[in-house]
Amino acid sequence: MSLPTTTKEFYFPERGSFTNLRLKESSIPPLKANEVLVKTHAVSLQYRDLMLANGTYPRAIKIPDNLVPCSDMAGEILAVGNVVTKWKVGDRSALGGSTQGVLTQYRAFPAHVGDAILRSLTTYNALMGPVHLKAGDNVLVLGTGGVSIFGLQFAVASGATVIATSSSDAKLEIAKKLGATHLINYSKTPAWDEEVLRLTGGRGANHVLEVGGPGTLEKSLTSVAYNGWVTLIGVLDKSDTALASVFGRTVFKSSNLRGILVGSVTQFQDMLKLMSANPETTRPVIDKVFTFDQALDAYAHLQSQAHVGKVVIKVAEN
Repeated sequence: MSLPTTTKEFYFPERGSFTNLRLKESSIPPLKANEVLVKTHAVSLQYRDLMLANGTYPRAIKIPDNLVPCSDMAGEILAVGNVVTKWKVGDRSALGGSTQGVLTQYRAFPAHVGDAILRSLTTYNALMGPVHLKAGDNVLVLGTGGVSIFGLQFAVASGATVIATSSSDAKLEIAKKLGATHLINYSKTPAWDEEVLRLTGGRGANHVLEVGGPGTLEKSLTSVAYNGWVTLIGVLDKSDTALASVFGRTVFKSSNLRGILVGSVTQFQDMLKLMSANPETTRPVIDKVFTFDQALDAYAHLQSQAHVGKVVIKVAEN
């Protein structure tokens, strides 16, 4: 089989809005000895992709010019470099791009990049990090995006009690069907942190998946149990939080604040074991699938926050 020499890919000639996204055709450089060539089957969007498009991603991260966006993809290896031994042609791959992204038909990766995996691994790391989630623990998930839904599923599969929040009763019904025990509509119950304490008999949540950022952190710290874990993953809410308030809540509850990005290879392997043992409970929730040509529509759907679970772009036609 002859290998492709060109790829169609989306990129940002300038950032500031996802509507600046453009399609171009680029040549594929010759494969290096330590690389694998991957055909992209599908890409899933996350809030980070909107931040990169809008120019609000932290400035400490260097963003390349003409950015090809998106960091989560599933694909198939078409070719391997002559020193690559870990992978072979035909292997399925789940990869995360850290600089130039994966909203492209084909891309070469260093062989070791296959060890960096997806939002599900971020969630698994959050719950199974320094202190593993245990059966009977209380887990608080904020919202119904990809990280939160995976957190709900992993927690249920592990025997934990899940408290889910959303501003939509319809989304909360989906969370209930996925196994959430307690549901809080934060539009109707603005003091959702106090409700978490009430639902847990004053104990609070052993694990809080904090995807809101500064705007929800204070309430997450109120919601967490003594010596519990608040894992910092997202920044959906840009409201300010007083540092003194964070300091006080953290100290007096002996809370643990932990920021994470993805996870390790070992965690990935353990996550797959958990998913294999609980296939129905942990089946990924896909909100909507768009075609490659509908990439702009996929971004708009993500920005609308109408989704539950993942928004996916199907790249390969077959």
